[in-house]
Amino acid sequence: MRLAFREQGEGPTALLVHGYPNSSFLFRDLLPAVAQAGFRAVAPDLLGYGDSELEGKQGTWGDHVEALTAFIDEHDLAPLVLIVHDWGGLIALRWACEHPDAVRGLVLMSTGFFADGKWHGFAQAMRSGQVDEMFESMDRDGFAGILQQAEPNAAPDALDEYWKGFSTPERRRAGLALYKSGNFEELAPYQGKLAELGVPTLILWGAKDDYAPVATAHRFAKEIPHAELVILDDAGHFVTEDEPERIAQEVGRFLRSVP
Repeated sequence: MRLAFREQGEGPTALLVHGYPNSSFLFRDLLPAVAQAGFRAVAPDLLGYGDSELEGKQGTWGDHVEALTAFIDEHDLAPLVLIVHDWGGLIALRWACEHPDAVRGLVLMSTGFFADGKWHGFAQAMRSGQVDEMFESMDRDGFAGILQQAEPNAAPDALDEYWKGFSTPERRRAGLALYKSGNFEELAPYQGKLAELGVPTLILWGAKDDYAPVATAHRFAKEIPHAELVILDDAGHFVTEDEPERIAQEVGRFLRSVP
C-alpha cells in the first residue's frame, strides 16, 4: 500500500495527516513553515485520496490505519511529530497510542478521539446510507457544490485536488466506507493514552467549526493538561484554508519549542 506524498525540508520528521474530503494539498501553505522550523515535513495522501490509489482496499478506518503504519515504516519516519486534521486524527492518533515511544509531539486540529463522540449531521447521513445513491451518481459539479458549502474559503485549485478522491465510483464508495466503519466505541482502549504520551501538544481550533465543535478542543485541553490551546475566532472546520498564515505561524512557533 504505497501512498503518494508531498515533502519539504530536512531534519526530524513532522508527519501531516489530512482528513475527509481532502488530500495532502490541505497542507500546501503549512509545509514551508514546518520546514523553516527545522523539520522534514511529510504529508501523505491517504488511501484513495489525492494521488494515492486504493490498492484494492475498501477504505475503512482500519485500512487507513494499516496503510499509514506501513507508510511510516517504509520511509523510516519515526520518531516524529504528528500534525493532524479531521479524520487524520482518528487515524494517526491510533498509531501514536500504539507506538508511544515514536511520538515527539502532537498538533491537533479539528479532530476527535473520544469513545463517546457524536457524528455531525452529514456524517450520520453517510453512515446510515441516506446519501449512497447521491454519491454513486456524483459528478464534478455536484462535488464542487458540496465543497463550496463545506469550505467556502478553499482556493480555486482545491477543487482539482480534492475531486481526485471522488473521481471514480470506487473512491466515492471508499469515503462512505470510512464513515460507516467509524465506530467511536473502538476508541475506548485509547482513552487517556494521549496524555500518557507526555509530549508537547498544540491544539488549534476554529471557533466556528460546525463539524468538530470547539467544545472538543476544550475537552482535549482538559484531557491533556500540559497542552497549549489556541482558538481562532474567525475560522471554521478547515482552519488551514480559513487562516493559513496564522496556522503556519502557530505551528512553526510550536515546532521550534519541541525538544
